Order: sequence, then structure tokens, then C-alpha cells
Amino acid sequence: MLVRNRMTPNPTTVTEDASFEDALHLIRERKIRRLPVVAKNGRLVGIVAEKDLFSVSPSSATSLSVFEVHYLLAKLKMREVMTKRVIAVGDDCPLEEAARIMVDHKIGCLPILKDGKLVGIITETDIFKAFVEIMGGREEGLRLTLDVTEKKGMLAAIAKEIFKQNGNIISMATFSGHNASDRIITVKVVGAPKDPLIKNLETACVKVLNAIDVTGGGYTPLVIDAKKQPYKEL
Repeated sequence: MLVRNRMTPNPTTVTEDASFEDALHLIRERKIRRLPVVAKNGRLVGIVAEKDLFSVSPSSATSLSVFEVHYLLAKLKMREVMTKRVIAVGDDCPLEEAARIMVDHKIGCLPILKDGKLVGIITETDIFKAFVEIMGGREEGLRLTLDVTEKKGMLAAIAKEIFKQNGNIISMATFSGHNASDRIITVKVVGAPKDPLIKNLETACVKVLNAIDVTGGGYTPLVIDAKKQPYKEL
């Protein structure tokens, strides 16, 4: 999966000469949090986040009148607010590499370039959506978390035991284990009986850390609502 498959194409942009009010209006109207800034020739020159606009706004404790505040903000241009050092990737960047770059640089989005021109933007929300799909987050089934020794043939052995129980794998992901020689594997299966499958996997030297039947839309979150009760289901 490449970023071009998950990006928002033709993102909303502003020019260097755009005013504070224009940028804020776009962010609120389009319900976005970031605006790439482009020069007159369309070249990417910066990026402005919603928090950047708020950081340059006068505080509520200012002694300025509302007219003075409005006048000052109207004069403020994006070239004075934007982040000029922008990290971007090409549209052929793998999705996991885009996620790694965002984590390593502690940023929430990446402009996507093709032949030097801005063609899209990908955000942490896009990454989360892809993660949900990879993990089968919207699928019902038996979700297994397995602790296995990292060696050749282990994935094939797990798949074989699932096949023996007439199961079908709908998602699988691997994570670093507690030790360098281990891997944590999560797999979601449909069609296989829970207890016999667990028994067969453990016979095959796979440690089953947990097994959860996911039905009816998955895990129900809790929300804190001090006005009503400490916790309630959404």
C-alpha cells in the first residue's frame, strides 16, 4: 500500500499572501487542521496548522479593542505564520514508511509530492484508518494474540493449524516480542472453533496469550461524563 492510495488528493491550500482570517475560515469551513502553503507557481513553500493560527492570536486578556485585534490579524500573512521547513514524501512512498517518518519527526501529516508538485496530503487519521483495516478492526471473528519464536516456518505452521480447524484468516499482523527472538502475532479468524484451535496451536509450540470473540461491532468504548455518571457506554 502506497500513500497515493490513502492520501487526500488535491488538498485545500493557501498562498503565502493569504490573510489570517482567510486561512482560519478555510480550516473551519473544510473541517481540517492543516493547510499547505504554496507559492504563485504552485510550489510547496510551507504549512500552517490550526494551532499555529491560535498561537499568534491575542489572548483574551489583551488590552486591545476588538477593532484593533481584527485590524492586526487582517494584516497578518501566512508567510509570517507558516512552518517553512516542511517534511514531505513522494506519492510512491510505502504507507508504513510514511507512518515511521511521522513518528520519528513527531508530525501529524505529510504533504505528498509528484514531480515536485503537491498532489495530496496524508494525516495521522488516514494512518489510523489503514491500521483499523490491517487489524480487521471492523470484522467479526476470533482474535488471537500469539507469542511465537521467530524462526522460519512459524507463520506457515500457524496457518496450517487454522486450516485444520476449517478456519479462514481475515487479518494478521506481527509485532516485536518481549525478547529479540520472539514475535507477537495477532490474527483474526472466522470459521474455526475456539477451544480446539487454541489446543492445536499450543501443541504446535505456539503460546496463546489471549483469544477474544469479536462480535457485534467490536469493543464498546467508555466515555467519561461528569454531568451524568463516571462512565457510560457510547
